[in-house]
Amino acid sequence: MKKVLIITFHYIKKETIGSIRLRGVAKYLPDFGWEPIILTPQSGCISNAESYYKVIETQYDDIATIWKKRLGFKTQSTVKKQLGKPTCKNNRLLIDYVLKVWEEIFAYPDANIGWYMHAVKAGEKLLAEGSYDAILSSSNPATCHLVAKKLKGNFGIPWVADFRDLWIQNHYIEHLLLRKVLEKRLEHKTISNADLLTTVSNPLAVMLKQLHWDKKVHTIINGFDPNQLNPGANVSDKFTIVYTGVLYQGKRDPEPLFQAISELIKSGKICSSNIEIQFYGTDDEWLFNDIKKYNLEKVVNVNGPISREESIHEQRKAQVLLLLTWNHPDEKGVYTGKLFDYLAAQRPVLAMGIPGSVIEELLDETQSGLYVSSIEELKSAILSYYQEYKLTGKVTYKGNPVEIEKYSHREMARKFAEVLDSITI
Repeated sequence: MKKVLIITFHYIKKETIGSIRLRGVAKYLPDFGWEPIILTPQSGCISNAESYYKVIETQYDDIATIWKKRLGFKTQSTVKKQLGKPTCKNNRLLIDYVLKVWEEIFAYPDANIGWYMHAVKAGEKLLAEGSYDAILSSSNPATCHLVAKKLKGNFGIPWVADFRDLWIQNHYIEHLLLRKVLEKRLEHKTISNADLLTTVSNPLAVMLKQLHWDKKVHTIINGFDPNQLNPGANVSDKFTIVYTGVLYQGKRDPEPLFQAISELIKSGKICSSNIEIQFYGTDDEWLFNDIKKYNLEKVVNVNGPISREESIHEQRKAQVLLLLTWNHPDEKGVYTGKLFDYLAAQRPVLAMGIPGSVIEELLDETQSGLYVSSIEELKSAILSYYQEYKLTGKVTYKGNPVEIEKYSHREMARKFAEVLDSITI
């Protein structure tokens, strides 16, 4: 069996799509002839379920924690919360600009650069003591690729650079001009040593190819663990729309949903006592303001952060699962992490976003939900689901299991194995 060193920062953090992607790869790669060894920062929370493949944890210097201590802040809470500053929707406070300047100066190329030296040292020891056939690094953060570049240079082992999120082309990250110029040069210099690139969608692959025109780029879409498939949990008695996850300071904006529900209630097409909207994973102040704006205090519940296990439980109970995306042109190529959790939950999905999204294509292909791009389309979709609920007591899930299986972690691992085979033959 061939051996691959997987370099990832977010392996242990269960709430991130990055960790879920890499755990899925590690779990199923052995089925295709590859033994994975994970190199990741120390966390002290690897569960027994994950112990059947080797995980090497290293020391990690958290620069944010170091600076919080220097400035007298608590390390377990954000600076904004300790200063009593709310998270605002679609606009920034002075403290946001101050924190942004700090990040531009000290967090280069990202806030996890304090892991670099520890990861390189541990990686060199592993590669010197054992026989490895390939390296796979996965970002965000870009620090993972810096580590892989160093190890590739020292040992000459084939290297695949996986972009779950793009680096300098990431539309969720806004840099000052000088930082952008410097980081673009750093990305070119770093990735020039990679043998092959992978990313999560065809539109992102096109963007990546434009920047790294001399590299082969393969699309390997994220997925869900087939063991996580809904075994048949009972669904809520109410017409319940559930959203799990963060809202990225309003970039994933539920206000169109509130407007649509408000108008449907006022027109008498929906009874407010029959509908319930649940948000899990977020409790931003601006969200409460939007709920109040549309007089939906008795309809919408904001529950705050919950564990991944609780999140999956709530998804399975939902009549409808809500998926929000950012109204940005580059969002067309983004599959949100929760989309694959939703596929595993096997409940109808209602997604909002710009036309032509890869999510729209996936939902249509798998028949697992509806995708809308306007208030009128949203009202029509909600009303269609609601009328079915009123007639039968449940919104029927119509997903095509054959098509959905294409998005399993096992299929994802198979494609990674093919890529690794291609650079090691």
